[in-house]
Amino acid sequence: MNSSQRREIETDRRLRLLVGLVVVAAAVVVLTSLPGALVDSIPASAYDVAILVMLTFMIAVGTLVKARIRIRSTTQSISWNETAIVIGAAVIPLPWVVLCTVVGIALASLQLSPIKIAFGIGKNVLVAFGAGLTLTLLQWTWPPLHPFGMLAPLAIAYLAVAVIDDLLAIPVIALASGTHVRRQFLTNLDLRIAGFVVRFVVAVCTLAILSIDPRLLLAVPPLVLSLHLAYSTRIRTRTEQQAWQRLARTTDALNVVDLDQVLTTAVTEAAELFSADEVEIELREGGRTVRGGAAGITYDGTAPRPSETAGRIVPVSLEGHDRTENTGELRLRFAGPVELSEREQYTLRTFASALCTAVRNAQAYAELARIAADNAYAATHDALTGLSNRRHLLDEGTAQLTTRHAEGVTALVLIDLNHFKEVNDTLGHGAGDQVLIQVAGRLRDAARPDDLVARLGGDEFAVLLRGLPAPAVAAHRAEALLATLHDPLDLDGMRISVEASGGIAAAPATGGMPELLRRADVAMYQAKRAGQRTATYAATRDTADLNRLTLGGELPRAVADHEFTVNFQPIVELGSGQVVGAEALARWHHPTHGLIDPLRFLEAVERSGLLPAFAEAILDQALIAAGSWRDAGFDLPVSVNVSPRSLLDARFPGAVLARLRAHDIPPDRLVLELTETLTLSQLDVVDRVLSRLRDSGVRLALDDFGTGYSSLSLLSRIPVHELKIDRSFVTAMEAAPEAAAVIRSTLDLGRSLDLTVVAEGVESEPQRRALWELGCAAGQGHLFARPLSAGALLAALQRGAGGRPGALARPLHDAGAVIRLPGRRAGNARNRPGPPAATDARHP
Repeated sequence: MNSSQRREIETDRRLRLLVGLVVVAAAVVVLTSLPGALVDSIPASAYDVAILVMLTFMIAVGTLVKARIRIRSTTQSISWNETAIVIGAAVIPLPWVVLCTVVGIALASLQLSPIKIAFGIGKNVLVAFGAGLTLTLLQWTWPPLHPFGMLAPLAIAYLAVAVIDDLLAIPVIALASGTHVRRQFLTNLDLRIAGFVVRFVVAVCTLAILSIDPRLLLAVPPLVLSLHLAYSTRIRTRTEQQAWQRLARTTDALNVVDLDQVLTTAVTEAAELFSADEVEIELREGGRTVRGGAAGITYDGTAPRPSETAGRIVPVSLEGHDRTENTGELRLRFAGPVELSEREQYTLRTFASALCTAVRNAQAYAELARIAADNAYAATHDALTGLSNRRHLLDEGTAQLTTRHAEGVTALVLIDLNHFKEVNDTLGHGAGDQVLIQVAGRLRDAARPDDLVARLGGDEFAVLLRGLPAPAVAAHRAEALLATLHDPLDLDGMRISVEASGGIAAAPATGGMPELLRRADVAMYQAKRAGQRTATYAATRDTADLNRLTLGGELPRAVADHEFTVNFQPIVELGSGQVVGAEALARWHHPTHGLIDPLRFLEAVERSGLLPAFAEAILDQALIAAGSWRDAGFDLPVSVNVSPRSLLDARFPGAVLARLRAHDIPPDRLVLELTETLTLSQLDVVDRVLSRLRDSGVRLALDDFGTGYSSLSLLSRIPVHELKIDRSFVTAMEAAPEAAAVIRSTLDLGRSLDLTVVAEGVESEPQRRALWELGCAAGQGHLFARPLSAGALLAALQRGAGGRPGALARPLHDAGAVIRLPGRRAGNARNRPGPPAATDARHP
């Protein structure tokens, strides 16, 4: 049993219960009236019998002559029998009025169903009882003493009749038709009130005639019939007028371009317009079926399930006025037998034609919108990979930079595939396209929801990073993106490895998106030239700087005239404040431009062929300084940055050892800092160079740890002694959880491998204490000292801090206090801070 059947059974049960209550109440009235009719009020004359017969006849005629209104599958009737009942209650005793009502209603209802006969008799018996009881309570007498004296009692009695009739009929009609009681009461309320007024006037006129001459009662039926015809015509005209007005409003409501809205409006309005239990629209295009009623849509799909509304179906094709195109079918469903009037059939055809036009317009608009959306998508997306194209990247990036500064740091990662041309030349362009599609898919999956992944053309991709907590996070996000390309690609059973280089640039203060794209491009080519997987843009390394190009021509003179000098930044034990080492930072004292930072000239030095001479000069000055500190009682290791190109020179270890012997410096007092972002572990010659240096006692440090892509693989190949945390993480650790997590992971790694860990860029006491509490042994930065000359650093060591020579900061704890640092292993000699490393420069 489906839900519709269950609802019908429940409705039928409630309807029978309501009708039963009315019948029982009427039966009580009839049974109480019979004794009075048979004993106390027996007709005394032929005139009395004629009155009873005439009253019964008028009640029967008033019941038969009806104005009919269809509500869904139920037809409701408006009759005149209450007029005859009120007249009878005014002229004959109440018991006979009740009996005449029973007989008259029964005679007029012989062709109806038993439940309708029972309800009709019961309702009108209660109406008659109410009219008679009201007049009795008002002390009504017949004939009245004065004609005008009967108006007030009759008006009250007729009002009681109207109220009782509505209270009994409306709930039954609402339940049978499936409408709400309040809505049923308000439907045609004005016409019902007007009808009651007219029938009340008829009743008053009839009683006035009877008071003059009872024989004139024969003129009443023609009068009532004439008034009934006029009233029926009024109802029909009113109904048709409302239907046309509703049709006009409905067709106007269909004048929209959204197909869903058109179908929803059509279903709900058609249910109201044709008083249907359910409306169904089936479209020919796509086979879509929409079904529902006045309350809304109950089904919308392409595989229609059977309707739960069983009964009469009135179908009509959705055709235009020209009938050249059929867009589907409209079906009105009724729970019972219904015959549409000629006016309703014409209205239905008109509505179907308007709906056909609305559907065709909405479908045409949807197709145009789809074409426009496809064109807009094609204009902003790459056809091969589905990623955003350069235009979309520039538009989105511009909007981000101009309107959403407060949402965090914006950065761009530019990615270029290495040796992609070889894939196209060897395997064909089809394979190359497959590589690009798979690369695009991996980048899209690795990107975050707020990121924008784009293909700029060829084998060049870009990822716009939005809402970063700090610029340093961009490097890690870029590494994660490129790490997804590490695993080989599968091309028709072949596994192909893809390498890529990435350039990272944070949003500039000026220049907008074109400048951001240019900077990322500069960084990417820096990564390619250096053999790195990623590189972050630095203005000092921008080869587009014309000043740097002019400096490159002056390098030979600078080397010959010893314009390159070395400053030293001390490395301090964070807990005690004692200096435990120093990093050598190269500077160029240009006769015209003054002091020049190494990041502005190191790349030119590496390209010029002067690297060995430059490296030897810097190393000499660093070792001379270490010797002078030792002679003064401060035996400090010195750290020197090593160029990746120096590690490709097999003669480099011999040159370093020779300089150590020349200056009588033990090898373990020299720390060579290596850049972690280089793919050093892939080069056998680098392995041999580093192994010889380590075996000779020279200590090795991995600089900028955490900013490269191969940290763990480098540690497994390169025998380093120390790790240096890049300054960008120290700067961002308080605001960015990602940066703090990198620091914590680096410290855990250092402890597990017995490596010294040094933090760069310590600028404040809170940073110092936070690093120390995490277990970081040493750090360097402006909190302790800016880069100083060898002599200035020696003077600072001799002067000390707080009366302690060799210290540059007060201790974080009292001497002799027992301190337990989180996660640190006690008694680990290797965890004592040894020589450290820096970010400020790159040397030999």
